[in-house]
Amino acid sequence: MTDAYFTTDDGRSFRPTAFARGPWDPDACHAGPPTALLVRAVERLATRGGLPDDVALARLSVELDRPIPMDGFVVDAGVRRTGRTASATEATIIDGHGRTCARAAGLHLATVDLPTPSAPVDVPDLAAAVDGDFPVPTDRMGGEWFFSHSIEVRYDPSGGRGEGGPTTMWMRSLPIVAGEEPSPRQRLGPLADCGNGISWNTSPNDVACVNPDLTLTMLREPVGEWFASRASTHTGAVGIGYAHAELFDVDGLVGHAIQTVVLREA
Repeated sequence: MTDAYFTTDDGRSFRPTAFARGPWDPDACHAGPPTALLVRAVERLATRGGLPDDVALARLSVELDRPIPMDGFVVDAGVRRTGRTASATEATIIDGHGRTCARAAGLHLATVDLPTPSAPVDVPDLAAAVDGDFPVPTDRMGGEWFFSHSIEVRYDPSGGRGEGGPTTMWMRSLPIVAGEEPSPRQRLGPLADCGNGISWNTSPNDVACVNPDLTLTMLREPVGEWFASRASTHTGAVGIGYAHAELFDVDGLVGHAIQTVVLREA
């Protein structure tokens, strides 16, 4: 099996490997790897001269309109507007029937050299983290390979280790596209969509906790391959909630991810 989430012949049409499969439907992708593809798509607009120089992707807002099929799809991207400080891009994932499965809005901000004080935050330590399993068991799909098989996991020793609830988890994923070295922002994509899977409050074998959206905000360029999520899920009494995660690399805080979640009996 290819040690990446996707293969492509033309850079626009993608075929998922088994590692991209999600935990709820054997025919649908986990949203994390496609989020990384959407990051890739809007980043490439900058490298091709479609955006001003010295801009950074600061926010990606993803709407998940329908399941992203395991039998392949197309990713398209374009620039919506440019400006001296803020520019906007968009990207879509389109299935073989011409239907939009996911759409993303990218916000790219001009960068300046302006180090300023930030609110204090307790940064997890990768060196002190301990090995563990992903909170969604690998037998969830009845023997089918899926996303949980693709990642290495370590936990902050002061907290839970895959039992749900507020959790701090380090994760290293596969490359996104076979034969390509992903950017650090692309590598952050799979983890960003895991907040609800890391911090569920009821076992995913009993209650499905699915997100129809994801907003990823980044303060700076991430570094390395290991990233941590300090995640918690909050729910109401009508099957609606949200998951919030602070995201870290080995140097400190990178940004955060927020997912709206829908809860239903599994």
